[in-house]
Parts: sequence; C-alpha cells; structure tokens
Amino acid sequence: MRQRSLLGNGFEKYRKQTRKEVFLNDMERIIPWKELTAVIEPFYPKPEGAGRKPKGVERMLRIYFMQHWFALSDPGAEEALYDSRVMREFSQIDLGEEPVPDETTILNFRHLMEKHDLGSKLFDAVNRYLAENGMSVTKGTIVDATIIAAPSSTKNKDKQRDPDMHQTKKGNQWHFGMKAHIGVDSQNRLIHSVVATAANVHDSQILGDLLHGEETRVYGDSAYRNQSHVIKKEAPQAKDFTQAKARRNRPLTKHEKARNKTKSRIRSRVEHVFHVIKRQFGFIKVRYKGLDKNANHLFACCALVNLVFMKKRLLRV
Repeated sequence: MRQRSLLGNGFEKYRKQTRKEVFLNDMERIIPWKELTAVIEPFYPKPEGAGRKPKGVERMLRIYFMQHWFALSDPGAEEALYDSRVMREFSQIDLGEEPVPDETTILNFRHLMEKHDLGSKLFDAVNRYLAENGMSVTKGTIVDATIIAAPSSTKNKDKQRDPDMHQTKKGNQWHFGMKAHIGVDSQNRLIHSVVATAANVHDSQILGDLLHGEETRVYGDSAYRNQSHVIKKEAPQAKDFTQAKARRNRPLTKHEKARNKTKSRIRSRVEHVFHVIKRQFGFIKVRYKGLDKNANHLFACCALVNLVFMKKRLLRV
C-alpha cells in the first residue's frame, strides 16, 4: 500500500501554478472590493439576536463572481469550494475554522442581487472605477446583439416554455431565448451600455439605448441600417458607420464593399466581448427562468468582462 505524505498543502514540494490560480490572483488585485461591497451593504441583512449570523458581504460577492467566471450553479459552487483550495483562498475560507457557505446561502445571496437589481449597480460602479483610473469610453461606439438560448422544451412541471423568452429566426434557423444588446467602445472594447430583451426584439429597436450621446461614430451590422435618424437624435455629433446591405435588383458597388470591409475591421471587436461572455464565462444558455433574473446576471457578467479587458492596465496602476 502506498504511504501518503504527512505534509500539508503549504509544504508541497511539486506544485504548478494553474491558469485558474493566476486568473484569481489577478482578479484579487484589480477588483475594487471596497467600492463594490458598498453597493450591496445597504441591502444585505444585518445580524439580529442570537441566531446564525450572515456571512460577510465581500465573501459572498467573491463566490458570486466565481459563479460567473466558472459557470457554477448554487450547489456546484458549494462543491467547487470544498474541492478547490485555490477557490477557497480567493473566498478567504479556512476549513479549519468554518465550513463553506451552503448552497441555500449562495442561493439567497443571488436572490438578493436579483431583487434589488444589484447587477446593474455593480456594472455602473465598475465603469466609474475604470473611469477614475483613466479607462473611460471614447468617441466611437459599436452596437451589436447576441442570442442567449433558453430551454425550448415543454417537458416540465408547468408544461410550457418560459413566457419571458421568445423565438426568432436567424438565417434559416429558429432560436428560442433572450437577446443581449450591448454598446462597446470602438477602441478599448469597454462595454458602456447593456439591454436585455426577448429574442424576438429586433436589434434596431434598442439602438437609442446603446448610445451614450458623445459619439462621433457609430458602428453596427446591417441590422442597424436606415437608423440615421435615431443616431442623430441620441448622438447629434455622430456619423452613421453601419454596414450597407444589398437589396433586390441593387447589388453593392465596389466602393460600398470596400467601405463595408473597412467598417468590419473595427466592428469585429465586439465579437471579442461576446467571446468572453459566451465562451470564457460560459453564458451560452440562460441560467434562470425569467428575463429579470437573467438580465441581472448579464449586467454583472458585463461588469466582470470590463475588468478582464482592462486587467493589464489595472495591474500597472
């Protein structure tokens, strides 16, 4: 029988720093914990009487963020914390002193975030923090939207699909779910505007909500064509740089094709943002039932995406 070493984790001779550990160490350094916990504290329950005291706000926020980064459910987050020393260190949990917050505690914190729309407040707080450190939006905005799928099956207790979600046709394929609309800075890819709708809401209907008003250029795909009047109303100094689209009996000219190619080089930067949201953070499918809950998740997710994109600059601050 192989004998196990008596050495603890702190005395491991052979060990490699994983990418997860590097990522969490970077997030530990750049996230403004004081500012973000101040957003939540007015709504967080205060200890009363001799009952069980609530966990600290910062600790629960750390676990909440890891749920976004690693696509963890409430019970999955509890098990991951017991399983991963790196995640416990990030959450400041010592199993020699106390247990990991159980899945019900994690669930209640998430419901608190949803009830008071704290995801959007965190998004605003993060963007203020970035602006204070010289990372603010410039004069160009890229607008785009992506579909986030929802379960389309009716094999559930209610025998129906989520009434807040709808279907839409993209190309020759039907999709059911919600749509995430974002306005992104054309230079630093900073998300400055977020709107969540059902999937059947056309991209162009949300254009005005995605502009901050100081733009000089607005980029978008052909879904936003013929919206110059909206752009002029919301951002009077902005020029319309949305993609031109061929129509029946009117193909694009060589000049229009060349302009579209130039616009696409800039417009493609929004796909980097969607890559982080959907691939790195795993937000490919809605996590919960109802648009409001998933909208709260989306806002918090976008706040964390901004921190990821600004990570190198923040580490130099």
